[in-house]
Amino acid sequence: MSNILLTAIGAIALYLFAGLRVLREYERGVYFLLGHLRPTKGPGLVFLPPVLAKMQKVSLRVMAIDVPPQDVITRDNISIKVNAVLYMRVKSPDKAVVGVENYLYATSQLAQTTLRSVLGETEMDELLANRDKINAILRQIIDARAEDWGVEVSAVEVKDVDLPPEMKRAMARQAEAERERRAKVINAEGELQAAEKLAQAAHIIGAEPAAIQLRYLQTVNEIASENNSTTIFPIPIDLFRGFMERIAPPARGDSGARALPERTSGDRLPAAPRKGKTKA
Repeated sequence: MSNILLTAIGAIALYLFAGLRVLREYERGVYFLLGHLRPTKGPGLVFLPPVLAKMQKVSLRVMAIDVPPQDVITRDNISIKVNAVLYMRVKSPDKAVVGVENYLYATSQLAQTTLRSVLGETEMDELLANRDKINAILRQIIDARAEDWGVEVSAVEVKDVDLPPEMKRAMARQAEAERERRAKVINAEGELQAAEKLAQAAHIIGAEPAAIQLRYLQTVNEIASENNSTTIFPIPIDLFRGFMERIAPPARGDSGARALPERTSGDRLPAAPRKGKTKA
């Protein structure tokens, strides 16, 4: 009798020991008793009745799902290849097990179809310039549809956009033309500012005659300090104005001959004869 009792106690102890499970802090156990869903267990030490119950572990950590490259035709009819990465975590373990067969596979397929759908309605320039906006739209759509599976999508990031070679060359030409345009605009703005400053300097120097002489001496000093063998002295053109007036040809109204004086050695010259008909 005692042997049977000891055997029964040992079998019960073995049964209870076989039903013990340890769940980590980031794990939860979806518990089924006789096929019925029971409250989620964990973390820590939990008891799972052998044969009668079954438990499936679900991790609550954030998982990164790589979205493979997708062939996409944008709104402006440009064929590109785009891949992305999806960051998600299980928010409700019981929905992740009961609501969908494989929540990882389902979320990956949903991310691929959503990526093709959203980028198909986007132009190429918007994809390259407003990537943060597109990432936010992708995250919002995938998160709303995966909520019934107990999955929360924290972020979606477009990683790489593979352009065709002819599109890369066209974009390179466009970027080069844009840089040339900016360089010309900057050069024109510099010329405008320099002209304004020169006009201000000329106005100030013109108001003070001594300023041009000081500027002249400063320029000569700068030339002499460079150890040049030749020094150029600018000479004002006003110094030669008198010589130029003497050398200049006479005006058109002049007769070309100088007028004779009325007296020579004290005698008056005879008057010039008058032109006209004489009486017969």
